[in-house]
Amino acid sequence: MPARDAPPLQLILDRVYARLRDEVDRGKVADYIPELKHVDPQRLGLSIQMVDGQSFHAGDADTPFSIQSVSKVFTLTLALGKVGDALWRRVGREPSGSAFNSIVQLEYEHGIPRNPLINAGAIVVADVILAGHAPREAIGEIVRFVRFLADDDTITIDPEVARSETATGFRNHALANYMRAFGNLHHDVDKVLGVYFHHCALSLSCRQLARAGAFLANRGRLVGGANSVVSEERARRINALMLTCGHYDGSGDFAFRVGLPGKSGVGGGILAIAPGIASIAVWSPGLNANGNSQLGSRALEMIAREADWSIFSG
Repeated sequence: MPARDAPPLQLILDRVYARLRDEVDRGKVADYIPELKHVDPQRLGLSIQMVDGQSFHAGDADTPFSIQSVSKVFTLTLALGKVGDALWRRVGREPSGSAFNSIVQLEYEHGIPRNPLINAGAIVVADVILAGHAPREAIGEIVRFVRFLADDDTITIDPEVARSETATGFRNHALANYMRAFGNLHHDVDKVLGVYFHHCALSLSCRQLARAGAFLANRGRLVGGANSVVSEERARRINALMLTCGHYDGSGDFAFRVGLPGKSGVGGGILAIAPGIASIAVWSPGLNANGNSQLGSRALEMIAREADWSIFSG
């Protein structure tokens, strides 16, 4: 729980934004997805969604951005709702220790991805969601789910980002074909990747993303209501995966510095969860060497420290 003498949350956000907005070393915007390299590196957005319904925002909190791999949290939730623990026969639950798009471990582990939050694992999750659907239907289901979580029907997929990823996603094609060769993809590779590329192209603001992720802070329930999205146990397990696997080969450092479950994306967004308290969304497009938002990670470290929200706090 937050310390009794912690400053008000709006003051914390305003102070963090003021300290970081003029930072010179902002990391490098992702340029291997052509559409993302045009994003203004000076953008910085911060949002907090409390489980009691209050919300706090600073900077570019209402500017939509491509959430990329943050979307894997939502597709994982959907897939678990469809097949439950049977998912873990096809995807592991261990940290990868490798880059998000690494193919090395797939060879040693016979086409079973290390966890559902790296690219290979999320492609298997997309294959699960695709079962019984055309790709367009599966994509529509994902969009409707995120809109439901955020209570916002304006959320959409950025078609230009989706096209850009489809045109340049050669390594993801390699991962998918490798897993298909081991029998761990059940559908046509192009159809599975169509679902994957499109959900990575979801466009949300920090305000929308914090709201969409708040069920993980609220024991599996929507904020402001009794509607259950997942069981409390499943919410806890998704948070555990975010803590151990949500930042690829930078997950240990993120846990060390921030102390919260979190999931990053190469669009510069990070969703973090303070269980029982709040969800936090930050966005700064420049990435560090591990492919995680450089200023976003620093912002979360400051917020968690000043609010005393680390799950490791005494």
